[in-house]
Amino acid sequence: MMAKRIKTLCWTSAVLMAAMLTVTFAQRNDVSDYDPSGRVARLNYVKGSIAFQPAGEPDWVSAYVNRPITTGDRLWADNNARAEMQLGSATIRLDEYTGISFFNLDDNTTQIELSEGALNIRVLRLDRDDIFEVDTPNQAFSILRPGQYRIEASEDGNSTMVTVRSGAGEVTGGGRTYSVGSGLTGSFTGDDRLRASIYTARGYDEFDDWCQVRDRHDDGVKSVRYVSPDLVGYQDLDDYGYWRSDPNYGYLWIPRVANGWAPYHDGHWVWISPWGWTWVDDAPWGYAPFHYGRWVYAGNNWGWVPGPVAIRPVYAPALVAFIGGPRFSLSVSVGGRGGGNVGWFPLGPREVYVPAYQTSRRYVDRVNVSNTVVNNVTITNVYNNTNNTNINYTNRNVRGGVTAVSQTTFTNSQHVGRGAIAVNPQEIASAPINRRAEAVPTRDSVLGFRGQGGNRVPQPPAAVINRTVVAKTPPPPPAVPFERQQARLAAQPGQPLARNEVETLRPINAKEARARVKQAPPGRPAAADSNQPVTPPVGARAPLAAPAPAGANPPAANGPGQRNERPNVGFGARQPAAAQPAAPAPAPAPAVVNPPAANGPGQRNDRPNVGFGARQPAAAQPAAPAPAPAPPAANAPGQRNERSNGGNRGQQPAAAQPAAPDPAPAPPAANPAPPERGGNRGQQRGNAATPEPTPNTPAPNPASSNAPAGRGGNRGR
Repeated sequence: MMAKRIKTLCWTSAVLMAAMLTVTFAQRNDVSDYDPSGRVARLNYVKGSIAFQPAGEPDWVSAYVNRPITTGDRLWADNNARAEMQLGSATIRLDEYTGISFFNLDDNTTQIELSEGALNIRVLRLDRDDIFEVDTPNQAFSILRPGQYRIEASEDGNSTMVTVRSGAGEVTGGGRTYSVGSGLTGSFTGDDRLRASIYTARGYDEFDDWCQVRDRHDDGVKSVRYVSPDLVGYQDLDDYGYWRSDPNYGYLWIPRVANGWAPYHDGHWVWISPWGWTWVDDAPWGYAPFHYGRWVYAGNNWGWVPGPVAIRPVYAPALVAFIGGPRFSLSVSVGGRGGGNVGWFPLGPREVYVPAYQTSRRYVDRVNVSNTVVNNVTITNVYNNTNNTNINYTNRNVRGGVTAVSQTTFTNSQHVGRGAIAVNPQEIASAPINRRAEAVPTRDSVLGFRGQGGNRVPQPPAAVINRTVVAKTPPPPPAVPFERQQARLAAQPGQPLARNEVETLRPINAKEARARVKQAPPGRPAAADSNQPVTPPVGARAPLAAPAPAGANPPAANGPGQRNERPNVGFGARQPAAAQPAAPAPAPAPAVVNPPAANGPGQRNDRPNVGFGARQPAAAQPAAPAPAPAPPAANAPGQRNERSNGGNRGQQPAAAQPAAPDPAPAPPAANPAPPERGGNRGQQRGNAATPEPTPNTPAPNPASSNAPAGRGGNRGR
């Protein structure tokens, strides 16, 4: 009996211990789940009218350079407008009449909604666990390898075109998956049942040329020697500063600025969930030095010290310490309830950043180790020390290092430089240090600086905003509107709500808000429609891949080195019949197709352009020598031989072709053409505009400097 009780007690103790361990493990996981993404996109180029909608908000405002872009944010590029975003090792560019949003953006997932328009995406690195997906109204395109991609969604939402200049991707939609390899273009029409056609990559248009000019500039940036290649915004450092070696801090980047300039002085503050107060700098180079690394005053200059080159940097909203208290000049304080003022200064090298938002200790280690040289002991000491007054901050006592403004300027996202308040150095030395600005955000804090155009910005059509898109990866729930969070945020000024707190404020009908996302069912590999590689649209430059196959439209319509003056007819436009030459087509098969004799019975052709998944039939490989083919003269002028080796699905005939003339060629519709694009946008323009030159000199405003000419391609005025 006693043994049975002891056994029962032991069992009970074991169960309780397991339960405690489970709870502890779950709590640790829950804390870790609060960690925000270490990656944020930067809006680094704006030309024309670009509208921006913060996550969860109904309002659209003018977009501006250096605004951090994260999950739930939306952008719309209007007529003759373009935008560019940088995201670690990726660059994303928008053409005119393009609407996108980020369904998800975290450490390993980039999921973009493309409701209409054209994107050019360049991916330099892709880790094994990374997901890079572009969702359109009728398919989801997954980028599988580093490379250059162009994805276009038609105006009516019925068609998508994917062009892979380099790399590889996969289209999922209609219960099927289609591989699109390097040098190929895929056209996908329909919804529940996709009509797919994959062929030789389409040619370049003016938007592609502009993207190439931008890429060449980024490829020549020397600053990548001193920073991690995943650091967002390093591409602008060469044009606006220089590097200098320092015996105490290593290499410093010195900006070319006016005398008296100080970091975190020319810009404004915005409220971005889940980080809270976030700095947005006015300088065209003002992103990397304010969200990564540290600042130091050395040699009568402010210099920026980047983090370790070999570590992937973790984004921070602003690497500053806030200052305040009742003795801080003219009642300057960080108290949100008292209505005082707000002050701050940049953190120096080896100084620990402690976030105001809720995170795990592991995140605190990552955000510091990736942005400065600091050990875990120092991080622990500062992290556990609630009294930061005793810490000797390098930049606290630098003349001009502390900036202070009124709470009105701070919370309304007004320009800091124009609203700065002078403070007394003696009072700065005795004022307490705070981890956050205890200022209550407002609606204007979320919308941010509205620019000269105010709220009067062209917005995307309602059909584009409400359009259903197909997603392969399930996206997270939509953002909870700021209005629902505002009351709780006022109760804890300056501290963002934790993720579990936000979830309690989610509307009951949150599932309906995601109703416009259609989950793609698991796809089965499928082959595209049977067709030979086709030539790019009229007016486009020669493709990257192999030369056009036999029977393609000749380039003789243009003079040597000239483009066709006809505008790019866009995807979906059919090649005119008049473009076909009257002379007989050349007899040889396309250069991208292997001759039949190279394959054994039942073997696939090793060359990719023969067709995806199309197997050469055994009947086409006779055991005895095949009869001699009919002489070319057997075909009537302008006709092709029926034994074309480029088809995807059709079998090769068992016998040789008769000497009689071949059947007449199929009508133009026989070659599947990509779906029509942008037909309702008005009259197409003529000649393509000259691409933007490479920026070699600093420009005061990137939104107006080096602006490229308008696009002469598919969506002309």
